[in-house]
Amino acid sequence: MRKIYNLNKSWTFTKPGFPAEAVDVPHTWNYADGQDGGDDYWRGTCTYTKHFQMPEKGETDRVYLEFKGVNASCKAMLNGMEFVRHDGGYSTFRADITELLREDNELVVEVDNSKTETVYPQTADFTFYGGIYRDVNLLVVAEKHFDLDFFGAPGIKIDATVSDMDGLVTVTGYAKEGEIAVEIYDGETLVASGKSGETLTVSGVKLWDGVKAPNLYRAVARLYDGDEPVDEVSACFGFRTYSLDPKKGFFLNGRPYPLRGVCRHQDRKGLGNAITRAEHEEDMRLILETGANTIRLAHYQHDDYFYELCDRHGLVVWAEIPYISRHMPEANDNTVSQMKELIFQQYNHPSIVCWGVSNEITMFHRHTADMLAQHHLLNDLCHELDSSRFTVLACYAMCAPFNRVGKLTDAVSWNLYLGWYVPGLFLNKVWYWFYRLLNPKRVFGMSEYGAEGMPNLHAVKPKRGDNTEEYQFLYHEYMLNFFEKHPEFWATHLWNCFDFAADARNQGGEPGMNHKGLITFDRKTKKDAFYLYKAYWSDEPFVHLCGKRFINRTGNKLEIVVCSNLSEVEAFVNGKSIGKKTGKHVFRFKVPMETVNEIEVRAGELSDRGTVLKVDVPDPNYILKKTNTKNWQK
Repeated sequence: MRKIYNLNKSWTFTKPGFPAEAVDVPHTWNYADGQDGGDDYWRGTCTYTKHFQMPEKGETDRVYLEFKGVNASCKAMLNGMEFVRHDGGYSTFRADITELLREDNELVVEVDNSKTETVYPQTADFTFYGGIYRDVNLLVVAEKHFDLDFFGAPGIKIDATVSDMDGLVTVTGYAKEGEIAVEIYDGETLVASGKSGETLTVSGVKLWDGVKAPNLYRAVARLYDGDEPVDEVSACFGFRTYSLDPKKGFFLNGRPYPLRGVCRHQDRKGLGNAITRAEHEEDMRLILETGANTIRLAHYQHDDYFYELCDRHGLVVWAEIPYISRHMPEANDNTVSQMKELIFQQYNHPSIVCWGVSNEITMFHRHTADMLAQHHLLNDLCHELDSSRFTVLACYAMCAPFNRVGKLTDAVSWNLYLGWYVPGLFLNKVWYWFYRLLNPKRVFGMSEYGAEGMPNLHAVKPKRGDNTEEYQFLYHEYMLNFFEKHPEFWATHLWNCFDFAADARNQGGEPGMNHKGLITFDRKTKKDAFYLYKAYWSDEPFVHLCGKRFINRTGNKLEIVVCSNLSEVEAFVNGKSIGKKTGKHVFRFKVPMETVNEIEVRAGELSDRGTVLKVDVPDPNYILKKTNTKNWQK
């Protein structure tokens, strides 16, 4: 049976012009210069070298090297012989190294994140971290084994459908020789068994039913050489149905299930993309705390483990490739290979309901005919490889509602920042009304919307562009009210759950960052808008006093803003009740401002506190200082 040896420890890293250093992977060389907004963001080729001993193996066993993520292109040599090249920084790839092995082995991996016209992404609002930033493994398998050479796929394909109260599942194992037996488990209970390619029935099936009941089953496939099992793979899966309706939105298992959630980038402060399972798990806990039921995993294939977390916790997933911002004709083949890798590697996850073809691809109006042809090719490819899921793309805000790109995929979502990049929150209503007028049969969603929010910037009268925590709150309050009135939106994905690095930016007084997150880059500070979403989406009782970081305030009136998912809130100032408010989501109280205002808010048995001080002039620390402000497009 197969053995897995992890090779993450003890590499030698070499960057041109710098001395070699000892590192472990996951690792990136842009963990600092890709997050500071300076001119030192280095893109080029670096080298990773590792020595390892011949793994324990049988005489006829095969040995594979598996890379879970190397950004963006790489060439690998074992004992001086090249054995693999790969273009695409976000997917798994493997190579058979059996014939190159010695007792003592030297592995050299050249990793390149240079600018190029042949590999996506190259133009986008996030940092392209170079490095071996996910796991590296040695796989030792029998001569007869599940296919490890096919686009990094896991070796089995699971198709699960629902018929009445029964689940129908077909597990197809891929191996060149041998018989494949299949077992289906509900927890530790065997519920069905058969052979590869057979349709098996699971009676009284428990549905994968979103965040409330993400029931999973496990398929185990064993490859036999005669009577002897020689290889085994397994994967979790779920039974669910879903559909789209232009007038009623998204349906899960036959009932309306409006998808309301977030987008996520995977990077961390001081780590870049070189994160561990602990960071993935923390992100999942924070996303779930908002009450989200969906996530758009932007703008590339994420770590396998995070898709597993989405399966386990019931988040509906939009998965996509980094075909983004600018069409590059020389990279057409790369979009195809990245899409194949995404679909073949992540096919079995019940959380994934759609494949994202592109993001904001009309931003630069070049090569239009070739771009449209490539979209048709990718859309057809998705349907060919996976007939069970629908296709979607995210349209650029300035892409007109009648643009042909918006009509290519099964569903469409728009990246609209009306009320942030352009004035007028009401334009969201106008734009949507106009779109529906032109496209009444299109399934519509919003794939990005948001506003910068800095926890250290504040204003009594917030306005667009001031980057204050208060304007971000007002912006999202408007959008949540808007979405609540339109359940026919198949999905809304706010941009972003977390602040993330975009080295070409300089906004909000902290260069190199996009601050549209509900939570800061280090995951330590939840902005007030985070609690706004929790008030709309979460069932976990809570109360939150907004503005606790806005201590020094001017004026004679004090506005107290409270978020809660309970129906009644009472507020106190300096120990005296100023009244109760009933309602939902957001509660506001206005009272005369005293010199010192000790505030307490209560909802049921829950409470929160803060202090506000009356000052004569605005605190300059709360005001964004004039800088060479730029966004990534400039």
